[in-house]
Amino acid sequence: MRGTGATGRRRGATGGHRSGAAAHRTLLSAVAVCLLALVAAQPAAGQSAPDTGFAVPFSGSPRYEHLAPTQATSPDQVNQPLGQQAADEIARQIGLTADDALSDQQYRELVTGGGVGGDREAARIIDECAWILTNTVGRPLLSVVDGTVTPTVLGSYGLYVNSDGLLQSPANADAPTRQVNTLIAPGGYVGNWLRDNGATRSLIALYRSAYTVQAVYGFAAQQISGPAQVVANTRGGVVSTVGMSMAPPLWIVNFALLYVLEPSLAAAMPAYWTPIPEAVADAVASSPTGQVPYDDYRTHFD
Repeated sequence: MRGTGATGRRRGATGGHRSGAAAHRTLLSAVAVCLLALVAAQPAAGQSAPDTGFAVPFSGSPRYEHLAPTQATSPDQVNQPLGQQAADEIARQIGLTADDALSDQQYRELVTGGGVGGDREAARIIDECAWILTNTVGRPLLSVVDGTVTPTVLGSYGLYVNSDGLLQSPANADAPTRQVNTLIAPGGYVGNWLRDNGATRSLIALYRSAYTVQAVYGFAAQQISGPAQVVANTRGGVVSTVGMSMAPPLWIVNFALLYVLEPSLAAAMPAYWTPIPEAVADAVASSPTGQVPYDDYRTHFD
């Protein structure tokens, strides 16, 4: 499964000017912070959490919940990308800047398996994740549906169609976007690759950002959501369902990762979430694998 389209690049190299040992200490500190995050991230006295309709842990840290996509209020907002200006502002509020991102060469090597210690299979998973998480207008995914190569754009629903034509959440156990968790874990492939290829600064910036706090909520949300990996939203007495990737903590975690890879990728993420059609949500929830044939439900997205 691959998408179609191109991603622009910008800025010069950002080298790592911290030693590997220092970076390792930073990561250990970040893990320690994670253990306290669910307590420390609560609103200050007198403050109320945003009313997004998501419950803990699906709401993420109240400090950053307002930065996640809101529900679309018109059809033309569905699957629309953030845009660079909005992405840069969100990045600023979660503690990142474009200077924290990889250089052009570092990005190309990471997603092709190049550089010191590069691995093509790991690179393939990372590259596919970027496409799945930016499945918005202008960036369709190509899948074989009923024997025909079919483009699909479903980012705002928190769903995507895999290469075999199955509709699923990006957090499904079968998805590259779930499998990548082992690669991005502290001490995993991505951290080691960044340190070995002069991108220690980017790694430190990521772990000092809201990524660290939100990852705790995201992990908890995934652990309690079964094969379907969808989320209930209740607001104004209306209950709806959306894929896990559009819940605030997972969306912000993915945003931070993509922004560090390439800011224009983060800008291509969905700007709004929209409910999964009820019949589709019921089918996904009832499936033992959390997957259903897209061809059986495609009319619900027309």
